Amino acid sequence: MEGQGLTLGLVIAAAVVDSINPCMFGVLIFLVAFMTRVYKSPKKMLFFGLLYSAVVYVTYLLLGFGILKTAISSGLSSIFYWIGALIAIFAGLLEIKDYFWYGKGPSLQIIPGGGERIKYYTNQIEKMEKRHPALLVLTTAVLGVFVVMVELPCTGAPYLAILAMLSKGLFAAAVPFLLLYNFIFVIPLFIIIGISYFGTSSDKLESWRKEHRGIMRLGIGLFLLLLGFYMIYSLNPIF
Repeated sequence: MEGQGLTLGLVIAAAVVDSINPCMFGVLIFLVAFMTRVYKSPKKMLFFGLLYSAVVYVTYLLLGFGILKTAISSGLSSIFYWIGALIAIFAGLLEIKDYFWYGKGPSLQIIPGGGERIKYYTNQIEKMEKRHPALLVLTTAVLGVFVVMVELPCTGAPYLAILAMLSKGLFAAAVPFLLLYNFIFVIPLFIIIGISYFGTSSDKLESWRKEHRGIMRLGIGLFLLLLGFYMIYSLNPIF
């Protein structure tokens, strides 16, 4: 692997950690409830759920390609590497803080007002579905892009760290790892949509998320902290 200290196992671990972020789960569970209500039949809900997941995958992937290409072509990969490491450490501390003092002080969360905008757009889609059902595919796709953007402050730290490590190598060598990372990232989306398809209510899913969000944040925080320090250590290992 060309990246500084980067291995396949580390890419997989970061993708798994990124995929279990309670921010993403919260928004997805809300959207599953919306899809179940609007798309009526389970098969229709499944189709639009998979469409939404595919759009999230492509958006996250293209975003990664853009950031990585910019960092490599600009010659700023070393600076970007340090930024990625420091953001990982800072984000890790915030996540660990939320395990002990959830909701107190600064936290990693979606862009302010993002939740309200998501609710507004889903309401508009619901109204549109009754008048122009053919536009549902387009509006669902646009919603997927929008959600990725507003979730980035909450979910982006592991991805940014991996991109920073990949920027120390060649762009072509990084492509397979980004394809794999983003596939792992969307697996929980498929799982939650599948669970909903077979009849589990969004209320039960939300109760599970709230019950386990503390331990999820702790796990994410510890991983990010270790990842950030590992990135710094790999630049100049002591032994």
